[in-house]
Amino acid sequence: MRISFFFLLWILGSCSYAAVLPEDRADVLYHNYDGGGVEISGPSILVRKKFGDFVSASVNHYVDNVSSASVDVLTSASRYSEKRDENSLAVDILHNSSTIAVSLINSQESDFDASTFSLGFTQDMFGDLTTVSMGFSRGDNTVGRNGDADFDEQSDSRSYRLGVSQIFTKDLIVSFSLESVTDEGFLSNPYRSVRYLDTSTPDPGDFVFQSEVYPRTRTSTAFAMRGRYFLERRSALNGGIRFYSDSWGIESTTLEAGYTWPHEERWIIEASLRFYEQQKADFYNDLFAFENAQNFLARDKELSTFQSITLGGGFSYELDNTGWSWIKRGSLNFYFDHIMFDYDDFRDLTVTASAGSEPLYSFNANVIRAFASFWF
Repeated sequence: MRISFFFLLWILGSCSYAAVLPEDRADVLYHNYDGGGVEISGPSILVRKKFGDFVSASVNHYVDNVSSASVDVLTSASRYSEKRDENSLAVDILHNSSTIAVSLINSQESDFDASTFSLGFTQDMFGDLTTVSMGFSRGDNTVGRNGDADFDEQSDSRSYRLGVSQIFTKDLIVSFSLESVTDEGFLSNPYRSVRYLDTSTPDPGDFVFQSEVYPRTRTSTAFAMRGRYFLERRSALNGGIRFYSDSWGIESTTLEAGYTWPHEERWIIEASLRFYEQQKADFYNDLFAFENAQNFLARDKELSTFQSITLGGGFSYELDNTGWSWIKRGSLNFYFDHIMFDYDDFRDLTVTASAGSEPLYSFNANVIRAFASFWF
């Protein structure tokens, strides 16, 4: 039975085991996230082109249209909308069994500007059965605050990456990755607040807000192992585990599993399951006992103790004949994720109750990714 082109592309893209440049292609994407009072949507367009046999370049334009009435916003502010534009340029250079990748990314929104430079290197060895990769990224950010022209803060980040991909048998590919990130500067959200008990009133259930205060440095380390095992009839199982910890006291574990089933010659159907568990930051608290209770203060639910389960699925359909002479082939792709979040120590302040007795917060979110790819 003929193995479809798109299935081969999926194998090569999932676990690279030969130094080759990406093919000329164009992708048009629409993404949408809807959950917890937040909706994020927008398009993305990517074009990649080879120049000779040793250089490939790509450009990408990505847009996020954000509308937020999250539980955080509703308790201390009002609904807001904003737009984020991101543009990137990347160049890959091939030399024998080595590839050097350089990229520049610029992201702009009304109160946050970010510029990131990345450099990566991959080397195939041992008959292309082993691929070693290394990378470095440097980001510079300018943080503002809408409505406050005098607010101007800076932050920067440095990321170091190391990875190894190994083909053990014709059916099994395993990869390992290690990443360390250091952030410095203004790392908190200029709009977010913490709450503390109001001892000036006779009601012990009253509380008031004050601004969050974060440390100005953060170092994190993440280690991941992923594998893919190919079964009969061109199907495959994949799975992975990731461990994360940082200097703020956050620790997390991610478990992933998935199944891929090529149907006939044009369809690829995928299903996935992801479990995420996180322990809170040292300076996080849903309710502080009094004002300035400690040096650092946070009530961001992303720094709390919580779990999430993601159920995902999707399909790809290969187009052998698009009807356009300048396009060799194409594919249509659609993926859907349903995410369930449950928080252990973050309470829902939209429910009227005395301080500290509100119900624990939980919500569901849906993520849609629909895109078309064309090779030319």
